[in-house]
Amino acid sequence: MTHRLDYNTAAPAGMKALGGVYGYVSQSGLPKALIDLVYLRVSLINGCAYCIDMHTRDLIKDGIPIDKIALTPVWHEAGELFSARERAALRWAETVTKVAETAVPDTEFQAARAAFNEKELADLTIAIGLMNTYNRLAISFRATPQAVKELQRVA
Repeated sequence: MTHRLDYNTAAPAGMKALGGVYGYVSQSGLPKALIDLVYLRVSLINGCAYCIDMHTRDLIKDGIPIDKIALTPVWHEAGELFSARERAALRWAETVTKVAETAVPDTEFQAARAAFNEKELADLTIAIGLMNTYNRLAISFRATPQAVKELQRVA
């Protein structure tokens, strides 16, 4: 994969603004592990290698069991491995990320609303939108995943 453009250098004010949103989400009161699972799921849906690598590393660093990380793409088949709120967040992340296909139906909103209060749901949706934006930047400009950089340093 050839890195196309360094968007951090090309648009520092834009990236700083996105960083402000990231900071807001981090301080929103939603559990870090829940947000990181959502970030991972959104990145898996979008096929963003850079973000999948980053969020997997974050989850491992935070002590999330590898079984849970590995089963994130198929969370709906993992039973009680994911809490009810995690399942609701992952379900919401999927329908919002696939908005062009789903149009986010009322049933999905009602399910998410049952698990999260209004502020939490708004913050969760901001996090999902943010990760979709980061995925689009990383995919479009071919950001190099950390695992690839580490391999290149060894070679």
